[in-house]
Amino acid sequence: MLFYSMFKTLVGKEIAVELKNDVALTGTLHSIDQYLNIKLLDARVVDAQRHPQLAAVTSVFVRGSVVRYVQIPAAEVDTELLQDACRKASAKA
Repeated sequence: MLFYSMFKTLVGKEIAVELKNDVALTGTLHSIDQYLNIKLLDARVVDAQRHPQLAAVTSVFVRGSVVRYVQIPAAEVDTELLQDACRKASAKA
């Protein structure tokens, strides 16, 4: 739930998502759920020459299980708050 809470604060921000099949997408985070399924608006494929079939796609729903990485703007992350939350979560375990 820790990462879900963090991603909920990023709704409306520009993020990049790399999938396990090596497709990289950028777009505005529209929504995210507890399974880390991601919906992007104004989506663009990073390497359109390699994936021309995705060039016309503007709205994307990505299943959480196929996500390899999510890149978020460094300015949008409160690292102290995230570290404290991780410490609290690990202390409970």
